[in-house]
Amino acid sequence: MSRDGQDVIEPDGFEGAPHPREQFAFFGHREGEEAFLEGLRSGRLHHAWLIGGAQGIGKATLAYRVARAVLDPQKAGDRSLTSLDVPTESQVARQVAALSHPNLAVLRRSPPTDKKAASTTIPVDAVRRALNMFGSTAANGGYRVCIVDSAEDLTISSANALLKVIEEPPPRSLFLIVSHAPQRVLPTIRSRCRRLLLRPLGDQEIRATIGSLGSPWSDIPRDLVDQALRYGEGSVRRTLELLDAEKVAFIDQVTKLLDGLPRTDTKQILALAEALARRDADDSYELTLETVQRWVSERLHDRAGLGASRLAPLVEVCEKIGRSAREIDVFNLDRRPFILTMFDDLADAVRRAA
Repeated sequence: MSRDGQDVIEPDGFEGAPHPREQFAFFGHREGEEAFLEGLRSGRLHHAWLIGGAQGIGKATLAYRVARAVLDPQKAGDRSLTSLDVPTESQVARQVAALSHPNLAVLRRSPPTDKKAASTTIPVDAVRRALNMFGSTAANGGYRVCIVDSAEDLTISSANALLKVIEEPPPRSLFLIVSHAPQRVLPTIRSRCRRLLLRPLGDQEIRATIGSLGSPWSDIPRDLVDQALRYGEGSVRRTLELLDAEKVAFIDQVTKLLDGLPRTDTKQILALAEALARRDADDSYELTLETVQRWVSERLHDRAGLGASRLAPLVEVCEKIGRSAREIDVFNLDRRPFILTMFDDLADAVRRAA
């Protein structure tokens, strides 16, 4: 979208890449797509779906893909559907991309305007306005679709307002709720949804997705894409964020320090702490915390067979790091002592978990 001739990045968008509602290429998640196709073919499509998984793996893209197919009159009642593809130039595709389809409601954080910054939540008033659509018959007698992107942005009040409609859904209504942490969604909403967990994408699927985005993404050297894939965790969004040689080199540096634990390179850790304490080091600081979190998660996964008691020290230190990081942000504290303590605690946890 644009404002005053300037491109505006939507709260749920990624700069330089098409928004999920404008993305027609779809790679991976065949089982997820098949679940919707089965419901459409049988005429028994569940009315509410909780689409869960890590950020950037295609949850919203699948939701909009389902919405286009459900709202497309050419596909209505087709019991032999084999794909959710809808022609990019079709009327329904254009309306969904423009958020102008009369039978589609999208609940999301509001993008910025001339007078207001982007919202940080989905307020209850926005939910009530959007759900008014379900109080009348669909324009063409077909489905009415509501996409929630994402559930984490709902307030308690807005989640409860959504729940009321999901509890007693009107005929031919479909709710597609995207969630990066489905276990945290209101239990009463979870219990009324069919849960669909999307898994991280494979390297080839991410390469194909990046290629489908066109220039400049498709022009990026293959070796840089390969480097980003090492830390992309099966997420297209995360991989795109790491298509930067300096970022990958920084992650390599931090990972090398972590791999050396419980032995610590005091000189390098001190240098890292000093660098991250600078005012212009916010991005590197966040990248360090993400790298530590990923490193601990990988150790827990690789050593799962050792039992909970052996792995407890790593879990405890990860929780401590999270608490300390939040305090640093809230009280704007010096990051240096935190970084030094973090490596000491990690070294101790590795020794105890050995």
